[in-house]
Amino acid sequence: MFSMKRCHLHCEIAGETAQILVEFLEVAITSVVFLKGVYPSGAFERRRYMNVVVQKARHPELQQYIHSSVNGLLPFIQKGLVERVAVIFSDSNNVPIERFVFKINVNQSYGSKLEEADLEFSLKSFFIKLPLSQSLMKVLPPDCRWEITAFFRSIPQSGTSKDAEIWVPTDTQQWQQAPVITPIKSMSSEPLGVQLYIEHPSLSEPKA
Repeated sequence: MFSMKRCHLHCEIAGETAQILVEFLEVAITSVVFLKGVYPSGAFERRRYMNVVVQKARHPELQQYIHSSVNGLLPFIQKGLVERVAVIFSDSNNVPIERFVFKINVNQSYGSKLEEADLEFSLKSFFIKLPLSQSLMKVLPPDCRWEITAFFRSIPQSGTSKDAEIWVPTDTQQWQQAPVITPIKSMSSEPLGVQLYIEHPSLSEPKA
């Protein structure tokens, strides 16, 4: 009976942590898209999140794409299946120009009380650091495209969840050489760890 209670507690904490993380990712990805200038500034509106001013998508299709993408990951994050979530900006040939990568880890065995205030304090620092990192970002061509991509530790079974059905293999090309990685921000506040970094193609990367 003790094992069942501990399992229930772990699952409950993992669920709460995953929900906080998904909400964070939705706002963070919106912030990245805003900073990259893919859409006119009028496509966004200011709001407060974790007591920090952030951007929210006003366009229904843009808002829905980001919302459904990250919320579709919720059951997989709860189970510890998601390793990274990336916002990939590509040229017209689907060759990546820049990738913003959120590397995530939810401690599945954490059994103490979840301190939401500590998590939020750690996470909100990302929204402060991200705008200060624009000098590290590349200027995008006018014909660029972007997408949200998830990297799973193991492949979800599409027949067991409707959420898995919205995720399909990407047609964006992969770099042949290891990318140049620029760290932006990281945090570790049990049971959650998040790293944000930017990837750019290596100087030795073959040109398309």
